[in-house]
Amino acid sequence: MAKNFVEELEWRGMIHDITPDTEKVLKETSTAGYVGFDPTADSLHIGSLVQIMILMHFQRAGHSPIALIGGATGMIGDPSGKSQERNLLDKETLKKNVKGIETQLSHFLDFDKNSPNAAKLVNNYDWMSDFSLIDFARDIGKHLTVNYMMAKDSVKKRLGSNTKEGISFTEFSYQLIQGYDFLHLYEQHNCLLQMGGSDQWGNITTGTELVRRKAGGKAYALTCPLITKADGTKFGKTVDGNVWLDKTKTSPYKFYQYWLNTSDDDAERYIKIFTFLDEKTIVSLVEEHQEAPHFRKLQKTLADEVTRMVHSEEEMLLAVKASEILFGKATSATLKELDEATFLDVFEGVPQVTLSMSALSEGCTAIDLLASLTGFLSSNSEARRALKENSISINKEKIDESFTAQLYDLICERYLLLQRGKKNYFLVVFN
Repeated sequence: MAKNFVEELEWRGMIHDITPDTEKVLKETSTAGYVGFDPTADSLHIGSLVQIMILMHFQRAGHSPIALIGGATGMIGDPSGKSQERNLLDKETLKKNVKGIETQLSHFLDFDKNSPNAAKLVNNYDWMSDFSLIDFARDIGKHLTVNYMMAKDSVKKRLGSNTKEGISFTEFSYQLIQGYDFLHLYEQHNCLLQMGGSDQWGNITTGTELVRRKAGGKAYALTCPLITKADGTKFGKTVDGNVWLDKTKTSPYKFYQYWLNTSDDDAERYIKIFTFLDEKTIVSLVEEHQEAPHFRKLQKTLADEVTRMVHSEEEMLLAVKASEILFGKATSATLKELDEATFLDVFEGVPQVTLSMSALSEGCTAIDLLASLTGFLSSNSEARRALKENSISINKEKIDESFTAQLYDLICERYLLLQRGKKNYFLVVFN
């Protein structure tokens, strides 16, 4: 039996606003519902993952999800949650972004046309590009008053702000165009529900109102809370910027690390939102975590589940392996299993020196590597002392003064990892 979609989202803390009778209608009939994705980049980031999860839950509950790419609205700009107007995208950039997002969404949703509730992918540019201004003003614009549109919070905030920019007509018209998207999907795809973040409530309800006034029908709206972090910093951001779903923009290792480093409070909320683990399992995990928080059971499970879902089992296991390297649970063989990008991610910021490959053929002794060739340790005598103390490792293996580096010791055929004690690392790069 299919799950109750609204009930499922409710216990997970994923509902902010919902129109009356939405749950009743979804329980009584299998229908279509949509979420819009803004093509401002050629990859979605983890802020968009909330909306993807909602569509996945929707499909699992027996309904048909529609992912709408805002090819037309992306050329205009949405004032919701923005303090100033953003740059508009040119057609070529937009085309590239749309293609990237389409590819990503197909990883999460079942688009197989033979499925009883197959997902659909639509682009509002397809129906907006040939719409003349006169036709739009006559057929759509007359159904909503300016008073109605100005009452929306997203508009009021911009009109009431102290900035000189105010709000342009371009952005003011955004809610009407988004409203028309809902009307179009209602009429062409029997779509009864639009979902999105809580900052989209005004735009979404404009759509339900347009369906009522223009088509005489009944449409529904559901929004989820905007995800925040307990410490007040922005969710989905790191010092490097956005945490992307595209592994060429954010590596699986860094992606995994983002979830692994969440606070206890955040992990308890996020595991409900970003995984499909059931309520009983999550309650048990939370209890287990509270009994021994230093084991970070919640964070590890969260990182495992989300990385597996977004990337793959293989990428997740590689990220786990890479994460364990910094905590001493690695061998030379483990390091050599990492691809170069992951290896460099793990040891990003570690001091390094570049040597010629010829240095290897001439014989790189332990003392040379630690002192004269690299400067990792200040002198040959310090190197000898550290070796006698058994505090030196190369590629995570303890060495003594008899060690001489060979070609087969290199990680990814280029690197040697020097280490003194637990946390003092140094990278030798051979060219």
